[in-house]
Formats: sequence, C-alpha cells, structure tokens
Amino acid sequence: MARSNWRLGVDIGGTFTDVVLEGGNEVFSTKVLTTYDAPENAILDGLSQVCGKAHINPAEITQIIHGTTLATNALIERRGARTALITTEGFRDVIEMRTESRFEQYDLNLTLPEPLLPRQRRYTLRERVGADGDVLVALDRNDIESLADELALAGYDSVAIGFLHSYLNPAHERMVRDVLSRKLPDMMVSLSSDVSPQMREYERFNTTIANAYIKPLMKSYLDRLADRLENAGTTCPIFLMHSGGGIISLASAAEFPVRLVESGPAGGAVFAATLASQYGLTKVLSFDMGGTTAKICLIKNQMPKTARVFEVARSYRFKKGSGMPISIPVIDMVEIGAGGGSLAHVDKLRQIRVGPESAGSEPGPACYGRGGVRPAVTDADLVLGKLDPDNFAGGSMGLSVADAKTALIETLGQPLDMDAVTAAFGLAEVVDENMANAARVHAVENGEDLAEYTMIAFGGAAPLHAARLCEKLGISRCLIPKGAGVGSAIGFLRAPFSFEANRSVYMRLSDLSPVTVQGLFAELEAEATGFVRSCDATAAIQAEHKIYMRYVGQGWEIPVNLTAAQAANPDAETYLKLFEADYTRLFGRVVDGLDIEITVWSVNAATPTATVTQVHPVTELVAAESPDQRQMFDAALGHMTTAQVTARRGLGPGDRVCGPAIITEDETTIIIPASRRATVQNDGTVDIERVPT
Repeated sequence: MARSNWRLGVDIGGTFTDVVLEGGNEVFSTKVLTTYDAPENAILDGLSQVCGKAHINPAEITQIIHGTTLATNALIERRGARTALITTEGFRDVIEMRTESRFEQYDLNLTLPEPLLPRQRRYTLRERVGADGDVLVALDRNDIESLADELALAGYDSVAIGFLHSYLNPAHERMVRDVLSRKLPDMMVSLSSDVSPQMREYERFNTTIANAYIKPLMKSYLDRLADRLENAGTTCPIFLMHSGGGIISLASAAEFPVRLVESGPAGGAVFAATLASQYGLTKVLSFDMGGTTAKICLIKNQMPKTARVFEVARSYRFKKGSGMPISIPVIDMVEIGAGGGSLAHVDKLRQIRVGPESAGSEPGPACYGRGGVRPAVTDADLVLGKLDPDNFAGGSMGLSVADAKTALIETLGQPLDMDAVTAAFGLAEVVDENMANAARVHAVENGEDLAEYTMIAFGGAAPLHAARLCEKLGISRCLIPKGAGVGSAIGFLRAPFSFEANRSVYMRLSDLSPVTVQGLFAELEAEATGFVRSCDATAAIQAEHKIYMRYVGQGWEIPVNLTAAQAANPDAETYLKLFEADYTRLFGRVVDGLDIEITVWSVNAATPTATVTQVHPVTELVAAESPDQRQMFDAALGHMTTAQVTARRGLGPGDRVCGPAIITEDETTIIIPASRRATVQNDGTVDIERVPT
C-alpha cells in the first residue's frame, strides 16, 4: 500500500491505551494496558502490534494523532508542577472565593473544593486595567524585578499570570512575561490573555493556573514521545486532539496543554457524530465507557454540543459548581467515574457504591490477577457471564473467575449477606443506574427527551452495558459500530485540524459598531487560522463565527451562530432577530423592553471534514446461527439465562441475532438482553433495537 495512506490514532485512557492504524480501507487496532510511569511505552507497544498486523514498517506511517487523559488525571490527582500565580493587587483570593453559587444549597456542612494553588503560592502586583482596556494604574517594572527574585528563591517550575481585564489589554501580562523570561529563562509562563482571553476572573484565572500547572508535565511527556517515536523509526508529524473536537500541532499542545483536558472523550464524540452522519440521525446520545470513566454527550444534527466552560474533578457527583472550572472551547458532555475498573464498596448505610475510584491498569480489577483485591465492574461482568475469561482482549490476557468471586464476596457479599452472583448483579445495577442518571440529568439540563434519541455506544466497556442503559432510559435503538472498542482513537482520524479563538469585548446591541466588529472578527480569524496553518499549510480552511449574547442584567449568555456574510456585514437588526429566535427556542419567549449585549466573540477555523458515505439499511434478514452458548445474567429478567454466543467477525450484513445473546470481538463484547434483537447493517454496525411487543 502507498506510504501516504497510513495514519495512526492513539488514545491513552486510565486503564487501556488504544491504538488504531488506518490505511486505505484497512484498519488494524489493539488495546494495551496503560503504563502510568511512562505512557509512551504503551504507545510504542501498541504501535509495534498494529504494524505487525499490517505488515508494514513504522517508518511508513505518515501521521500520528494522539489524545490522552494525562492532563485530566494530573489535575484530578494534583500531580502538577510547583506553580505560582501572579495577579492584580486585591485579587489574590479570587480562586478561593470562587463565585456566590452553592451547588448544594441546603447543605450546612458544605465543603468547597480546595483551589489548585494554596494562598502562599499566589502573588500580587500593583496594577490596574479598566473594563474598557485603559490603564488606570501603571505597572512598575521594578516591582516585577523584585517579584522575580522572590519566585527564583521559592523554586517554582511554572507561573500563571492573570490580571484584571487583561483580555482587553494584555500589555501588563506581557511585561511580566518578558521580565521573567529574561531573569528566569527555565521557568514556564502562561498568560491568561493567551490561554483564555475571556471575562470572569475566577474561570479565567483557574484555567490559566491549570495550564501552568500541567505544562511542564505535558511538555516533558510530549518531548519524550517524539524522541521515542523517532528512535523507533517513525519520523512523521505528531498532532494532538483537543477538547473542542479538532486537531492541533505538537507545539501548540505543549504551549496550551489545558486544551487537551478532554481530548480523548472529544475523539469519541467525533466518532459518534461521523456515524450519525452516515445513518442520517439527527438526535444521538453518545455513550463512551472505558476502563475508568463513562462519557455521555448529546449530538444534534450530526454536531456534538459545545460549550465555553466545563468542570474537572467535581467533588459532588453531577453538581455544577463543585469542580474546577476550565474556560476553553470544549465538546459539552457529562463524565462520571464509571468504567470497567471502577471499584465498589459498601457505605455506612449498607448501600453498594461504585466509583469514582478506579483500579486502572495497575493493579486492575481483581480478575486480572495483578494484585487487585476489591471488586470492579469488570469483575461483576465476568461473574455475570458477560465476559469469556479465556478470550478477554482478543485472548491476550486471561481472567480469573475465582479471584473475581472472592473480591465480590469479601467486599459486598459478606457485609450484605449475598452470594457472588447477587453481589455482581447489585454492583452492575448500581453502575448502570449511575450512568442512566447522568444521562437523564444531562438531557434535562438541555431540555431533551431521550426517548427520541438513538444511542451510539463505544469504548471497551460500553457495548457490555449499552442495552441495559437503553432499557433504563427508554431508548429503543442502539448502534455499536465496527471498532467500537477503540472508538475514540478512530475518532481522532476523522477530526479536522481546527482551533477556536475567543475574546471578551463588551458591546451593547444598541451601540453596535460595524467597523469594530469587523476588525475584531478579522483578528480572531487570523489567530485561529494561524494555529490551523501550523498543522497544514495548504488545506482549505472554513471559518465559523459565533457571538455570545444576553439581556442586560442577566448573568450568562447564549451562543448565536453567524454566517460568514453576517459576520462580514454586522447589523444590529439581524443580530437581534437571531438572538430572539435562539432565546425563544431555549426559554419559550423573549423579554420585552431590555437591551441586549454581546460579551464574547468567537471564530473557529477548521479544515473541511471528509464526505461520509450514507449507509443504506439491509433489506434481507437471516437468522444467525450460533453453535456456542453460555449462561449469562439478564438484569431485566433478574436471573441467569442461556445466551447464544456469536463471533462478530462471522456475521455479515442482514444477519440477525435475537437476545439473550453475546456477540464477541477482540476489543469488546456486545450484550443483547432478552428485550432486544440485533441486526448487522451493511457497514458492519450492530443495530440493536427493542423487540416489538
């Protein structure tokens, strides 16, 4: 095959590292256990395996696209660099004071999450920029010099700089950067005017701190990865998936690692959106369940829902405001600690609780035989008959049913007087209900009825649990695409090069200045296009324009999309009609008598995505034959039942499998309960639907 056709997608998860090699119409994939101390080791191992399957040399790969949870995990586990914050005098405690919101209004003992940096690592300088960008108090260079000496003595590795209203006038931030770069050349610097040039100090400061906190870690990792790949003979460009669903260069990722925080899940959303386009689906619930977490995303009209702010490490499950806000463009999804490695325990009320703590890959679930003693979701799935202990991960590793049962009985069975199967049932039902609740909350927050949606499930553990979630959520159809076990890595290969540039510039609609708006959009488009050009110097680039609008006096704004013509020719009346249409769609009516203001301007530059081929439904159905059977627990029935076992590679278009059934493949296993039946579509997707009554 021609050298130019081989592309590699790599997704590092909390338990497994997924590697996909694609060339022409051929796809080769593998899953290897994530190596925490040196994540690049797992990538090199997976690279060797898929190149062996394809019978190619690593030097023949011409592009690598990588996504990782390393940035997210570093923030959650607080394993970042020794970092300092420099901010405006009087604003030292913004990240600790947070906002006035209480995510548990009636909890008198509410404990707020600790800020990423303690107070002694937060420094101030006397300066002030006004809300219009004018300098009110000039910054004294001598003060910066003195502070630089203090930072040097403290031994910081990285520093975040966030001044009041610097998104309008970054001169003071840049002055501090220049002095620090001269006096402390080895210290990494992150400016809020570069990382997140948007209003709201708490979110902006926190995002800049997060970027500075993980910057040394991520740069070290990315440099090691590039060196190891080059030593292995792979000299092609390396790109990173960012949280907004696009691809950026290695250099951009090293400079703005906070944009990688949701890179893996973003790839999964792109994967699901691509399949939605192939099937012409307008309402899709993307369900991605791996070894550590489960991610749920709403996709409407083949586009994942996006946001400007999201939270990492929520201390109260599902509670907005209980986590660490990150103010960057991101695909909007809910993520919970529910994966194959999520651990179970019995709480003080004698209730089974699952997650967010995970066994990961070291030691892994008890059934891995690597020293784990507490039961994980994978242990429950094994005892319930959903997994074959001799053919897990394509037969690359065996599972111990005895170890799984021992862990279930000792941790859950003995305290609750249950046998191993009942304990496994309880564990599985709790984790499934946790995920179903997350989906319900996400749907309600967005005003959606999940009964109208089709689920697309992927990730190593999702096909094991997807049908049960559909039963709980009232969803009648679920698609399990080919390569579902490594869906996020495949999604990386479908994503465009893209970058979204945002900036806060306050403007009332009644005072709209077309010249100012045109200049602002031109600057943002140049910034976003520059990032894309660093990845591809010649490709066509499409620019999408967006403004965030609200009524005067409201606390939050809504996004309003503009056409290229509407951005190039700003008109207050046109913007008013667009805002009122979107506001009515969201809230049912407009508010008369109030002026409207624009707070944030946005341009997303992206290369065109490939045209997808529509999948036509099969017309001839054949009952698939299966010589193999095994006992499997059906949660809806509440007991063990005999399930036919079929290998996915032996099924062709039109083959139908009626539940209870198990469809096996190397990277995952698909469970078909008695309430469902599955049909293989023309592209190999397993189409699961409710059995008509």
